[in-house]
Amino acid sequence: MIDRAGKDYIPNKMASNPILDFGIDKATIQYVGSDLQRPECILAEPDGMLWAADARGGVARLSPDGTQRIITQQRSESFAGAASEADRYLQGTLPNGLAFARNGDILISNFGTDCLEIMSRDGATRVLADSIDGEAIGKVNFVLRDSKDRIWITISTRVKNWMHALRTDLADGYLARYEDGKFRIVADGFRFTNEIRFDAKEEFLYVVETTGGCISRLRIDERGEPKDRGIFGPTSLGKGAWPDGIAFDSFGNLWGTLVYSDKLFVLTPQGDLRVLLDEGDAQQVDALEQAFFQNHVTQDVLFPTGRGIAPWMASVTFGGTDLRTVYIGSLKGTRIPYFRSPIAGLPMVHWDE
Repeated sequence: MIDRAGKDYIPNKMASNPILDFGIDKATIQYVGSDLQRPECILAEPDGMLWAADARGGVARLSPDGTQRIITQQRSESFAGAASEADRYLQGTLPNGLAFARNGDILISNFGTDCLEIMSRDGATRVLADSIDGEAIGKVNFVLRDSKDRIWITISTRVKNWMHALRTDLADGYLARYEDGKFRIVADGFRFTNEIRFDAKEEFLYVVETTGGCISRLRIDERGEPKDRGIFGPTSLGKGAWPDGIAFDSFGNLWGTLVYSDKLFVLTPQGDLRVLLDEGDAQQVDALEQAFFQNHVTQDVLFPTGRGIAPWMASVTFGGTDLRTVYIGSLKGTRIPYFRSPIAGLPMVHWDE
């Protein structure tokens, strides 16, 4: 089997899964970057360059030589700064998920302006879409480009204040595809849709449902239409199960983060769950969980959570020349932790373009 980058992909189901014997030695964790703001999503390039979403209204470029630069989006609109920690997540521009366009520009799902944007590497920004079927698009969370140059986005919720969508009885998130200058909804009824990833053959699309506490999977046909929707792995990823970011390795393991409980987990190709890292504050996580199941999440129980190497652990990115360096994005962190994996990540579509 060959993956979408033309490299060998391990197909032998009888082969030993390296993740089963792997553990993270916290003493070996290193960091890159400093004074970052909300490095939620990270893109890696083969030359070692990293690009991280930044709450200052742009993308931070982290060079292999250790230098960094914030590239602020240049747009006609202006957005006021946030007055409090809570306001940072509710007001103004808030770059969230990132993807490279085929020409190297950066696609930005902006969780603050509620639109899909495209930014050149010098900061020039324009809006690709900000509505769907003539209505407001909702909270644009993540963007992903596939090998056929199709652009997929997730909308977490149609509720303007996303904190009010952190409840058990709301499933208004959806998956859309951008084509011919507009969005088209291709799947609906998700519980706070978050990151998405294709498997190596782009046969299945994996969808994070944050308030559902699980990972859904849809088969994607040749026309890009989804079918055979179901849950991959456990129906619940355990206590404090608010999954956020996911990424595949080349064995077929799906790595992921649990955001408010600050856990890094892996689902094997068989759907078995392993927790690799648990940085959460058990008392604060328990308080948030109780409020969540009562459909009464407030800032008072939400914001005290988040600690450890990447507080509000949000994403996983494989990088390095051999794709064995794992970077962890976060919503509260100011730098990016990284460690070495026993197996390479599955290359993103931009890797050999």
